[in-house]
Amino acid sequence: MRYSALTQRIAGDGAAAWTIHYRALERQARGEDILLLSVGDPDFDTPQPIIQAAIDSLLSGHTHYSEVRGKRELRQRIAARHHQRSGQAVDAEQVVVLPGAQCGLFSVAQCLLDAGDEIIVPEPMYVTYEAVFGACGAKLVPVPLRAKFGFRLQAADVAAAITPRTRALALNSPHNPSGASLPRATWEALAALCIDHDLWLISDEVYSELLFEGEHISPASLPGMAERTVTLNSLSKSHAMTGWRLGWVVAPRELAGHLENLALCMLYGLPDFIQDAACVALEARLPELEAMREAYRQRRDLVCATLEDCPGLRALKPDGGMFVMVDIRATGLSAQAFAERLLERHGVSVLAGEAFGPSAAGHIRVGLVLGSAPLAEACRRIARCAGELVEERCHA
Repeated sequence: MRYSALTQRIAGDGAAAWTIHYRALERQARGEDILLLSVGDPDFDTPQPIIQAAIDSLLSGHTHYSEVRGKRELRQRIAARHHQRSGQAVDAEQVVVLPGAQCGLFSVAQCLLDAGDEIIVPEPMYVTYEAVFGACGAKLVPVPLRAKFGFRLQAADVAAAITPRTRALALNSPHNPSGASLPRATWEALAALCIDHDLWLISDEVYSELLFEGEHISPASLPGMAERTVTLNSLSKSHAMTGWRLGWVVAPRELAGHLENLALCMLYGLPDFIQDAACVALEARLPELEAMREAYRQRRDLVCATLEDCPGLRALKPDGGMFVMVDIRATGLSAQAFAERLLERHGVSVLAGEAFGPSAAGHIRVGLVLGSAPLAEACRRIARCAGELVEERCHA
């Protein structure tokens, strides 16, 4: 039977990147000693007040259709939080609630990009980006990020990639997979490019509350950028709510209306009880949030310290996020081959840098998603794997 061309545009390397993770899950389910560092799923429980709010909402009968763009109370709280975090004044009519920032990104792409439009994306990039933009027939134009700059985007590289067909620029800071954040001067230079060339800027800010060094800049707050910036965010990482599937888009009013129309024919609103829980997540004083953030910072420091001076390895200390990129080129293996060997012989699951793009070749992404003791053990296994390879090269 025949399938549409869309099925090819949403497949490929991005979808295949998770194969090693699924294999690790299968081995773990069989009772094997496997340490999973391959996915950005917090190991913390959702704070209890949020869970209780969902239970109370269910018991109150909030199980019917909800507003398509999200209940007003939640959108008001999101708008207030966005203003507090970014300085950009927005209201509830500029907020659309969707099942996760991933769905938000897909929806925004459908509403901004036509077939043949070009969108500039720094590479390495999150593994779903290629399929998301390919789904609407747009051409993804990668701008390589160089390890020697800490995988930080250079505005001059973006300027060189702009053509008459360029429609948008998509960024996330802190960056996934590298954890690098952009300084204000870079944001200002990128904003000037967007204004000069009349481009949309899609700003993925899901890791913005997990920034350990530097200042988070929300580009929509910069002069001349509010009308051309789309901000994506969620509660998944900051509140350990990946499975709740709740994210949002902050956008100009007209775009928010288009996103509502798309949600009407695709989703028809999120469950009310999840939105009630999200209201509590955004309003309640939750000491667990700062505790989680501090735990990630400590885990980052632990990984970097444990791998320091290990033969064949060089950890790149990130500014924020839930991952550490580790340069394994001195082992002589590709990152994919190293990840395969690490899982098969040492029971640790990581993603190879090539899954995120060629600029991350020779690096692995280590997730900060285990407690200190198992994470330290995983690092020792990574070091052991690298040490074996270095020794083999010396005796070859």
